[in-house]
Amino acid sequence: MKTTSEVLSSAEERMKKAVGNLVKEFQTIRTGRANPALLDSIDVDYYGTPTSLKSLANISVPDGRSLLIQPYDKGSLKEIETAIHKSQLGLTPNNDGSVIRISIPPLTEERRKELAKVLRKFAEEARVAVRNIRRDGADELKALKAEHISEDEIKRQEEALQKLTDKYVKEIDRLTTDKEAEIMEV
Repeated sequence: MKTTSEVLSSAEERMKKAVGNLVKEFQTIRTGRANPALLDSIDVDYYGTPTSLKSLANISVPDGRSLLIQPYDKGSLKEIETAIHKSQLGLTPNNDGSVIRISIPPLTEERRKELAKVLRKFAEEARVAVRNIRRDGADELKALKAEHISEDEIKRQEEALQKLTDKYVKEIDRLTTDKEAEIMEV
């Protein structure tokens, strides 16, 4: 059986992971700046096998408004271009025969608002995940009550668990506000 401190550290570890996943989700959302993480979700049909774009090419940012994709195998250029067109990122690849250039167009006001909604949805999912972790931790602490741990100690640990939850929810809110400001920046 776990101790109360193990329950808390396990809950905190899981909350950190939930925030880390949110950060990864945020990286895939397009802002006005070029970021190789934008292309992380793209899979290319490479000889009949769905393969991540990252493993087929080197992706670099030559300037703040464009991405440069240099495939390791020049024969995969067409498939990479097709995969980028099929993705719903609204990006137009330019294939010059050896590399693909993607210029990142400035976001329209309407698109910024859509992206802000998506951000808030991701943030809410992360908050729910953190609250579920808190609930699981509280259940584990209640189970320890039967293990002859005092009522007062369980109460103290539940309060500590709530403080952890508040801390990570606040972190999620801060990340969301920062990312939203980045998106709305013209």
